[in-house]
Amino acid sequence: MKCSQCQMSETKVIESRDVADGQAIRRRRACLECQYRFTTYERIERPQLIVIKSSGVREMFSREKLLAGLYRACEKTAITNLELERLVESVENDLHNCGDSEIPSAKIGELVMEKLADLDEVAYVRFASVYRRFKDIASFEKELSQIRDLKTTRVKTD
Repeated sequence: MKCSQCQMSETKVIESRDVADGQAIRRRRACLECQYRFTTYERIERPQLIVIKSSGVREMFSREKLLAGLYRACEKTAITNLELERLVESVENDLHNCGDSEIPSAKIGELVMEKLADLDEVAYVRFASVYRRFKDIASFEKELSQIRDLKTTRVKTD
């Protein structure tokens, strides 16, 4: 592992811990040359998922792209980076467990919204507004109504 400051390849692991429910390892490292400290993550490598966009274009699934969209949706909320990492990990696990290597983007969006609705309603609405491309206030109100109905249903079953 090269130091991001001085590019030397001699680093020392200071601390390691499991993250994402044991699906990754977080390591704190220190460069032996310049003493700069940085964090790395190790994850199990799985077969690559292909996302089929609504236009029919195929592209590689990008965890970073999904996280970036979630960060934008979760700005100024109480959701932590760790919670977002867990949400993305959960989505990835669900996608890998479905058995298909090619996944429609609509399925990914629905999975994310389902999990985000449980985490934070404001972040859910922000994500949904971009994902569903609301054209007017009526479509936005319809989505809010669905959230209320879902929440009411969950309260009744609990």
